[in-house]
Amino acid sequence: MRSILGIVGSPRKGGNTDVLVSALLAGAEEAGAACKRVLLGELTIEECIGCHACWARRPCSRNDDMIALYDQIVAADAIVFGTPVYWYAPTALMKAFIDRFVFFNCPDNRPGVRGKSAAIVVPFEETDYDTSAPVVRFFERALAHLEMNLAARLLVPGVTRRGEAGDLPDAMAEARRIGQELAGHG
Repeated sequence: MRSILGIVGSPRKGGNTDVLVSALLAGAEEAGAACKRVLLGELTIEECIGCHACWARRPCSRNDDMIALYDQIVAADAIVFGTPVYWYAPTALMKAFIDRFVFFNCPDNRPGVRGKSAAIVVPFEETDYDTSAPVVRFFERALAHLEMNLAARLLVPGVTRRGEAGDLPDAMAEARRIGQELAGHG
C-alpha cells in the first residue's frame, strides 16, 4: 500500500489549499493509499539557521515539530506540497518547512527523499496563471535538486473566499485524479 503525506502550507484550516489537498488525499485513499494530512499552521516549525548539525550527524538544533515530520517524510512514498500564493511566493509556513529540507540535502539523508513522487497544489486569487509561476519554479528547482519527481501540478486561479475551491467541480475532480495517480505510482 502506498503512503502519501499531504502538507498544507496555508494558515487557513478549511481554506482553498486545505480543501484541495484534502480532495487529492481522498482520491488517493479511494485508490488504496494510506494518507496523512499535516496542517503546518498548527505546528511550530522554526526557520533553519544553517548550523548544519544534520550534516554532522547530530540532532537538529531546532527542537520543534519538524523533527517528527522527518520520519513521516521518509516513510511516505509521495508528498503533496500545498500552498497558496502569497506575494508571488509560497507562504512563510511552507518556506520554513522547505528550508528545513536542508536535512535531506545532506548526502547521508538524501536517500530519504530521492526518487519520491511529489505533487504541488497552488490556489491563488488572481486569474493570470503567471501569478503562480514563481511558486511553481520554486518547487521545480527545489524538488529537482533533491532528486524528487514532480509528478503533478494543480494550479487553481481566481479563488479568494475561504474554501470556495470546493465549489469548483473541475478543480476538485483534478485533485482527486492526481491523488489516484499518485496512489498508483509504483
